[in-house]
Amino acid sequence: MNKGTIQIRTDSHRVLIDITHEISRALASCQQNSGLLFLFNPHTTSGLTINEGADPDVQTDIIAGLNALVPNLKYDHAEGNSPAHIMTLLTGSSITIEVEDGQLKLGTWQRLFFCEYDGPRTRSINWKFLPDNT
Repeated sequence: MNKGTIQIRTDSHRVLIDITHEISRALASCQQNSGLLFLFNPHTTSGLTINEGADPDVQTDIIAGLNALVPNLKYDHAEGNSPAHIMTLLTGSSITIEVEDGQLKLGTWQRLFFCEYDGPRTRSINWKFLPDNT
């Protein structure tokens, strides 16, 4: 299978969740082992990013930085979650990662993160593996 969906449950209003293990497990189900892996987040108040995963303080600092960059102003959006929409603009909704020999080609400290900005919620991430033709 070269595509699928993973489910994520968040338990905080704003949090980064390391999804590297879940994505690697999904990748293991693919027939071929080299190519590109595309991740897409179909939600407007959460994002995806690649960042340091060795020190959990980095995740806390990222959330604190986003909170400082996107203050809780008086927004017109009736649901009250405009800061979450703006934070999603900053992190984006998709990631493309090189895969070689069945492994994500991440840097030493890099991990894949789902970024929740309007939780807690149950979310999904769609993934698709595009194998090399060589």
